[in-house]
Amino acid sequence: MDSGNILARIERDLSVSEDAMRSTPTLPPRAQAIADGALVAVERGIASEAGWKVPVAITRAAWDDCVAWSDEDSDRQCPQDETGRLWDVLWMTMAPIRGQRFRTEFYAELYRVPRDGRSTAAELVRLHCGIGPGDEGEAVITIRQADEV
Repeated sequence: MDSGNILARIERDLSVSEDAMRSTPTLPPRAQAIADGALVAVERGIASEAGWKVPVAITRAAWDDCVAWSDEDSDRQCPQDETGRLWDVLWMTMAPIRGQRFRTEFYAELYRVPRDGRSTAAELVRLHCGIGPGDEGEAVITIRQADEV
């Protein structure tokens, strides 16, 4: 209901509180998940460089495990950067579908250094990729940890 309709209803029906006028419309589910931080939207440029032609988002858990990296992490563990780790995730999740028939979901594996404050050796991680409809019915990619499926 838009604000004009709410105002008209308040004038007609005093049982509607003024809080109704201040309420904001909710975002569609994917946009809301991005706004809440449950999903991290990947910048379109780097995603397209890796081969993705549609919007990509990574769950917060997968981002924290496979992408997130700070200068402090480099000082404690080994030199890396977040952009390089993101590239690895995007490239390796695109690899299983290069030259293949279109699939709407699949798993990809890659090696990453765990962000645990002490590891310097890369460990294997398995990610799940789903291609599905976004908030407007458009194709979108969601990358998540295998146990988030």
